[in-house]
Amino acid sequence: MTIRIREDDLTDAAVQALLALHLAGMQAGSPAGHVFALDLSGLRAPGMTVWTAWRDGRVAGIAAMKRLGAGAAELKSMRTHPEALRRGVAAALLDHIIRVARAEGLTRLSLETGSGEAFEPALALYASRGFASGEAFGGYVASAFNQFRHLELAPLR
Repeated sequence: MTIRIREDDLTDAAVQALLALHLAGMQAGSPAGHVFALDLSGLRAPGMTVWTAWRDGRVAGIAAMKRLGAGAAELKSMRTHPEALRRGVAAALLDHIIRVARAEGLTRLSLETGSGEAFEPALALYASRGFASGEAFGGYVASAFNQFRHLELAPLR
């Protein structure tokens, strides 16, 4: 089954429900004060682009990119719908965002995420695409819970 990725305006009820599930999951799996997931208004802010992945007419995943300036961007709001787990949705979204970032001439893609078992599948995916541990960025403050990954992007030829 084909995964179709499209830029999204966040008006679809199923997309909003997936975003609500993402926010609830981040709240449940992170210590107080360590949840940096964006809500609907945050994802609609200037400099943000949101993509959704679709399979068989149903939303299968969501991801966003926040431009930080100076050739950098941040990966935000990666979430696969529970019914689409382990079917390549997150990998397709991540690969799409990396291609877009390169096409825009960005030189670095970064992310902030948590620690623990719930975050391990995402961390494995990020590592498989070349994201490496690094310093805090964009106003984040390092803690025992959060961690930062960075991917240096070579321009498209």
